[in-house]
Amino acid sequence: MEKYQELLDFVQSLQPDFYKFYEKGQAAAGVRLRKGLSDLKKKAQDVRNDIQDVKTDRKGPKE
Repeated sequence: MEKYQELLDFVQSLQPDFYKFYEKGQAAAGVRLRKGLSDLKKKAQDVRNDIQDVKTDRKGPKE
């Protein structure tokens, strides 16, 4: 659940830039937002890889 909370916290950290870009029209916030979303994609991929590793470990070695 720690990884889930990290993802939630990260998404919530993007909220100010969402507001600044969409509501206030600040272009710089859009740049930060795009970078943040790219980082989110990397974090999500890390979680996906971790899930696959856990699944593999649970199955154990093939006989």
